Amino acid sequence: MLKDLSSRELACIIAGIMNEKLAKDIEILNISNISVISDYFVICGAASSVQVRAISGYISQIIKEKYERQALKEEKDLKNRWHLLDYGDVIAHVMHQEERQYYALEKFWSHACKITPEEWLKQAEDSV
Repeated sequence: MLKDLSSRELACIIAGIMNEKLAKDIEILNISNISVISDYFVICGAASSVQVRAISGYISQIIKEKYERQALKEEKDLKNRWHLLDYGDVIAHVMHQEERQYYALEKFWSHACKITPEEWLKQAEDSV
């Protein structure tokens, strides 16, 4: 199913995939007006390094199979505490809860606009 996705749609779909794998505290930050890095960050927490690996692997698999997109870059630490999937316009951060609290990306990017869970859940459903 090849569909030309907007950055917002892709971010919402990734958040939905995270939600399917029981990720915690999923946030979508629209950073398009404050950074050239990307348009959106999608951030979630995981209870264990195994879950970090499972969530990031599932995101990669679903986006590749359903939307024929591969991450331009993937970064993983050796202990599976933080995985990053860079799709260019959207960057997914899958973080162990301890790293999530320590690095507090949402606080660093506090001036970014957030997409509410109600919005991204509906968008994710509509895009499937």
